[in-house]
Amino acid sequence: MVKNYTGDRLNFGLAAEMARSEGIPVEMVIVDDDVALKGMGQATGARGLAGTVFIHKLVGAAAAEGRSLAHIAAMGKAAVESLATMGVSFSAGTVPAVGKPSFELGDDEMELGLGIHGEPGVKRTQVQTADELTETLLNEILKHGKFGDEKRVAVLVNNLGATTEMELAIVGRRTVLLLESKGFAVDRIYAGTYLSSLDMAGISISILGINDEWLRWLDAETTAPAWPNMLKQRPGKLEAQMPAKYSASWSSPTGKDSQTEAARSAKRAIEAACQALIGAEGELTELDRVTGDGDLGTNMKRAAAVVREGIESYPLEDVSATLKVLGHILQRELGGSSGPFYGVLFLRCGKVLEDSGSTGLVQWAEALDQGCRAISELGGAKRGDRTMLDALDPFVKSLKGAGAKISREVLLAAVTDAERGVEATVQMMPRLGRSSYLGDRVLGHPDSGAKAVAIWLRAACESFFAG
Repeated sequence: MVKNYTGDRLNFGLAAEMARSEGIPVEMVIVDDDVALKGMGQATGARGLAGTVFIHKLVGAAAAEGRSLAHIAAMGKAAVESLATMGVSFSAGTVPAVGKPSFELGDDEMELGLGIHGEPGVKRTQVQTADELTETLLNEILKHGKFGDEKRVAVLVNNLGATTEMELAIVGRRTVLLLESKGFAVDRIYAGTYLSSLDMAGISISILGINDEWLRWLDAETTAPAWPNMLKQRPGKLEAQMPAKYSASWSSPTGKDSQTEAARSAKRAIEAACQALIGAEGELTELDRVTGDGDLGTNMKRAAAVVREGIESYPLEDVSATLKVLGHILQRELGGSSGPFYGVLFLRCGKVLEDSGSTGLVQWAEALDQGCRAISELGGAKRGDRTMLDALDPFVKSLKGAGAKISREVLLAAVTDAERGVEATVQMMPRLGRSSYLGDRVLGHPDSGAKAVAIWLRAACESFFAG
């Protein structure tokens, strides 16, 4: 098994000839799976890349079954014809004897079509997102590869040295979706470090056309420590963002058909809150970077976008049911600890309003008070612990002392109290959550969770009477 490089062919070819001279039968399979050099007129042809691992596994399993040398060699050459690979790198590998990277890349550059010895690629271009890059690599692979009429394939997402498992998984997911959209059946997908180039940050994707016999050999047991314990079926597809159980069983009209002023007010408030959180992504991210782990702004933006996207399906005529819907969505879509806390807040509020049968100010104040208690029960926090409750609790207390009529003035006064609660967190020592690991280093900065609450409360309350 020889990868198609001049030095490899010379030295392994010599070794094969030496073996033959000793009476040992030898066949040589040349692997040239690199599509980056296809059609470029290279005298040496395409290089051998990580797809070689597939050929090793097939040939090894066939040999273990006792197949003849001629049969194994013929099968190996046929598999090479059904194999295509392309790689990309975001940094160069460093050869220990040289002591410095083999090439230099700018922060916004990547090398397409590189080999496995640390050499540069055939094209330098601007960095792309993971999904865009996966499509770029697959387009070249599918342009040059020949995978059989059945369009059954195995996929290898290979780490060139310094790529994380999570990044490999992102590329693998996109690869499967793109291949399936083009009519391919992905029978197996492998992701990991199979053929690396020292510490190079990059990947390669290899596609192998397969049949039942080759699939059996890929699945054959081996003691090779790097070969994975594979799933024998494609994992189930992800659910849509709005599962049917949250959108198909309402007795009241959905947002699309709502006619009452109360429903329109609810819709305005939800949309305004979502837009405010999306717009505050940068502010919340920077604040959470100082006082937490830096992902609150991103998490809030993503969840707000999902909530806003589905608003036409909510039962806005039924406030308690809408709150429950929001609770389910937020616990699923909002990352980190915020998801469970917002989930229990809206679920408890919805249940209290449902049981009361009314949506006056008194009932709203009680529902929100119970929602705060649900957060405390779940996480153990209370007002003064530097959490979202330091904004929510003052808001609730203000509503409880405002009488029985909901008005713009009452709501905005409560929002002002919530914002004062946020300011109070500037001098609070954290007791719970990631902030507690930082101790007094967070002093001088408001709590990001409390700040997020104040942002969406103001937006929702200001818009409620805007119609």
